[in-house]
Amino acid sequence: MSKSRNWNVLVTERLIGFAAVAAVALSAFQIWQGVTATLAAPIFRPIHISWVLVLIFLVKPAFHQRHHTGLYLSGRLADLACIVLTIWATWHISVFDYDDMSFLLDGLSSSDKVAGVIILLALLEATRRTVGAVMSCLAILFILYALFGSLLPDAIASKSFSIEEMIRFHIFSTNGVYGAPLGIAAGVVFTFVLFGAFLQVSGAGQFFIDCAFALAGKYRGGPAKASVLASAALGSISGSAIANTVTTGSLTIPMMKKLGYKPEQAAGIEAAASTGGQIMPPVMGAGAFVMAQFTGIAYSDILLVSIVPAALYFLSSLLYIHLMACKLGLQGMTQTEKIKTVLVRGWHFLAPLIFITILLMMSYSPVLVGIAGCASILAAAMVRKSTRVTLPLILQGMKEGALMALPISVACACAGIIVGVIGQTGIGLQFTQFLLAMSGNQLWSVMGLIALAALILGMGLPVTAAYIVLSVMAVPALMDLGVSLLAAHMIVFWLSQTSNITPPIALAAFAGAGIANASPMKSAVQAMKLAQGFFLIPVMMAHGHLVWFNDFSTGAFVLSVVYTLGLIVAFAGSIEGRLFNPLSWLARGILFVCALALAFLDYDLVNIVACVGIAFLTLLNQILPRRQALKVSQG
Repeated sequence: MSKSRNWNVLVTERLIGFAAVAAVALSAFQIWQGVTATLAAPIFRPIHISWVLVLIFLVKPAFHQRHHTGLYLSGRLADLACIVLTIWATWHISVFDYDDMSFLLDGLSSSDKVAGVIILLALLEATRRTVGAVMSCLAILFILYALFGSLLPDAIASKSFSIEEMIRFHIFSTNGVYGAPLGIAAGVVFTFVLFGAFLQVSGAGQFFIDCAFALAGKYRGGPAKASVLASAALGSISGSAIANTVTTGSLTIPMMKKLGYKPEQAAGIEAAASTGGQIMPPVMGAGAFVMAQFTGIAYSDILLVSIVPAALYFLSSLLYIHLMACKLGLQGMTQTEKIKTVLVRGWHFLAPLIFITILLMMSYSPVLVGIAGCASILAAAMVRKSTRVTLPLILQGMKEGALMALPISVACACAGIIVGVIGQTGIGLQFTQFLLAMSGNQLWSVMGLIALAALILGMGLPVTAAYIVLSVMAVPALMDLGVSLLAAHMIVFWLSQTSNITPPIALAAFAGAGIANASPMKSAVQAMKLAQGFFLIPVMMAHGHLVWFNDFSTGAFVLSVVYTLGLIVAFAGSIEGRLFNPLSWLARGILFVCALALAFLDYDLVNIVACVGIAFLTLLNQILPRRQALKVSQG
């Protein structure tokens, strides 16, 4: 048995070593392509996804090494066979001549079809290994719909396509697998994931966490508030709420528990804060780059529009955390570093973030901005002897960046199949009509259905993939009801984030629960409560002018911000049962009614009255207990 185990370990070590070299080479290839743009999309995208598939078959074996040696080695041989077939198929697709007369007259040859089927099967298997079986099954379901759509009932029927038509559309074009979602993942998203990896290996990530604790640690519930600030800084760049939860949570969750937060509260706080990092400029994970591609709106404009909603989300989270700390009677940390000390030690790490923000605002190519960001973080690390990065650390960053990008690339390629089938069959229009019919053409009802669809999709799809699929199908319904293009995409983008913190499958909350040794489901409930902004703020995006673009009005925008703040305070007070002090049931009921009015009644007079009522109750909640305490002390 020990000899079998030794064989398994030996084979694993050799393949992992080869995978590390391949991962570093992939990062180098991506940087070269980003700088030179030598390869056209029909060549670059197949090479990128092929490289990703090879890496997945190397680092995600068919069978774990704990299995019997014969089974494990058989699985590894199958993995190597998949790698060889993937490389052959990619070479065949890359050298394909789209202007060849035989292709134009006779269509695809047998070898073309075999290459296409190999890529589809390899992609579905790699997606199953990295993202999960749900997304692979969803892609298979859409493929079957395209193949046999004419056999379905008339309400959902579509034209059936042959296998050759499917392969021609999804493989030998830039529509399906090699479509826009993969183009974004292979370009701008990869470079910013690499930027995030360099942030971690250079020590910049720890600097931002130290800054958060220096700023917020001494206040009531300090570690929890520091968690929010740190996640806002790091989550935007990491590209993954789960990775952010693990990175910052390994430090913040134990400190929150030590201060007095319950384990499920600590896990929920970190999950809500880390998920919020995905909507925080300047990078906003991967979704904002997809949004720019889908809407045709410059990324710099999306960045500007996103600042205020993101700030409102984190204010909402901080408010819930403060109220929670007040209810538990918690105080701040007794010892924290001064922010001046932290800044003196690591001020140079602020330069790369400022640098990439300026470049993005100046509408430079996001791919080049990401590469410039990687160079700037390495240059900034060289300023201080204590933070200088060596060649092994640089290679480690390149390796980790490539490995972190694997699930994003296969998810986007698989989402490309779904988006392609939607466009090929026209089912998107049917879904839009279904939404409008089910909702009775009511905006709030359509948003509820979209939120439900986002939650269901998010149970098996990564956030970016869920946004891609949902935006193609749901944005037209919102626009039919008068919501602007950018606001509709922002709403879908925000609602797509909710699967990370909403039961029954809340992966970010579950990751936090693992660190906190807490109940996963209780942690998810706490995270959902703390992340109410993901549900409340999209409502205000739909009704008001919170997402401004062409029709910007300062007055309407300010009113929308005030209404949103009122909605956040009213919901927090009614749920937590306190503001400055405990609230009576009557006051909680009034706050809840005011919140409903702000969320569902799109009338300025009603909203202003509701905000005045919320402000008046908040003021009373602060003044009356003080007066009563003063009378008691004087009596």
